[in-house]
Amino acid sequence: MDGLDLARWQFAITTVYHFFFVPVTISLVAITAGLQTAWYRTGKEKYLRLTKFYGKLFLINIAMGVVTGLVQEFQFGMNWSDYSRFVGDVFGAPLALEGLLAFFLESTFIGLWIFGWDRLPKLVHLGCIWMVVLGTQLSAYFILAANSWMQNPVGFRYNAARGRAELTDLWAVLTNKVVLVTFPHTIFAAFMVGGAFVAGVALWHLVRRPGTDGDVFRSALKIGASVVLVAGVGVAISGDLQGKVMTEVQPMKMAAAEALYETEKPASFSVFTVGTLDGSKEIFSIKLPYLLSFLATGRFDGEVQGINSLQEAYEQLYGPGSYKPNIPLTYWTFRLMIGVGMASAAVALWLLWTTRRGRAPARWLVWLAAPLPLLPLVANTFGWIFTETGRQPWLVFGLLPTASGVSPGTTSGEVITSLVGFTALYGVLAVVEMRLMLRAIWSGLPEADVGVGRPRTGGSDDDESGADDEPDPLSFAY
Repeated sequence: MDGLDLARWQFAITTVYHFFFVPVTISLVAITAGLQTAWYRTGKEKYLRLTKFYGKLFLINIAMGVVTGLVQEFQFGMNWSDYSRFVGDVFGAPLALEGLLAFFLESTFIGLWIFGWDRLPKLVHLGCIWMVVLGTQLSAYFILAANSWMQNPVGFRYNAARGRAELTDLWAVLTNKVVLVTFPHTIFAAFMVGGAFVAGVALWHLVRRPGTDGDVFRSALKIGASVVLVAGVGVAISGDLQGKVMTEVQPMKMAAAEALYETEKPASFSVFTVGTLDGSKEIFSIKLPYLLSFLATGRFDGEVQGINSLQEAYEQLYGPGSYKPNIPLTYWTFRLMIGVGMASAAVALWLLWTTRRGRAPARWLVWLAAPLPLLPLVANTFGWIFTETGRQPWLVFGLLPTASGVSPGTTSGEVITSLVGFTALYGVLAVVEMRLMLRAIWSGLPEADVGVGRPRTGGSDDDESGADDEPDPLSFAY
């Protein structure tokens, strides 16, 4: 491998690893806020205990997500300096907003939420966790706005003298048609992960510890599975809209998703295809007529451009070269994204059915507890692999080829060294994360002994009662 291939591998590995924590963080904090809201409105102890239980798991996950996310900035300086120089003026605004507004909002109110259980009024404390939810949503939006600019560059001018794009319209970047469909699709997909995580943990406790807090975890299972189903509908609707926008701004990606070499009207969607190794010829295929036309254009008789005709058009527009992404990779990640996502929704529906009317889950269902959260997480991963590899050979579509973005002075040996270092670091972090999460899950539900909103007592006459009122903080240690 040359330096470019190694740099791409390193960025892919670190990004995919980091994204394992992102959808759990986005969704679990919102589910935790919903549980605390239910406790605030109903006063039921079970919602308070679930809030504290899943809140601790959220804190473990976000701490690890922040650590792994810091590595992404290192990537830009180490291996992609020319890319950073090209996009820096455009990316500066949304990423600054993400850091100064969204991340600041998250970090401030997370602290208030953690240490405010016995110090803040109930409504104020509840507002803190909802501000964290708002911060995570804003953070996701600003980052996706930057990524969507790579898919569909808008609101800029190209400075040929400096060889970079310069921002001219921030509002155009923040309202890019790609981010407007990508954001809801990403958020709904994240909620599928969080709902499956909540349901999976609850299922494990119901099967392994049926007599311990069974009613509480049964409620958590229903909440988690319901979130998966509702989010699954949102993923399907937003994904349909995203496919049509993708066809408009990146027709080659849609053609590659179907391995469609010749333009068709109407176009079929293949559920399963066996082809040659390079994907250029079809040997056997199971197809659904008219479906690709509808996904791409919104009409069952719509025309979908093929790879060959797009290649010719791109050569005339951008010059000689191959503008085809890795067809087999794009084809299968697109289907695995859809298939695994549908499987996770089916499992959630089946769990709701098998546990209806207070029925106890069968013991063998414990084998679903671990894979259940992984299904939508794997679907998310395949979706991002499809999104980023389907854009190739461009870093910024139509403007900056991937080969032009790598750092010119970086050698293969340097990339290998940093790749080995990151792999070792991430291996250690994975062990720490799993130990902390498993320990917190195994410990079960905490007692509802946090008096949110109780006035703090003080003075020499109240020292003893004041000590008794100290909260049991949401903390963890390794």
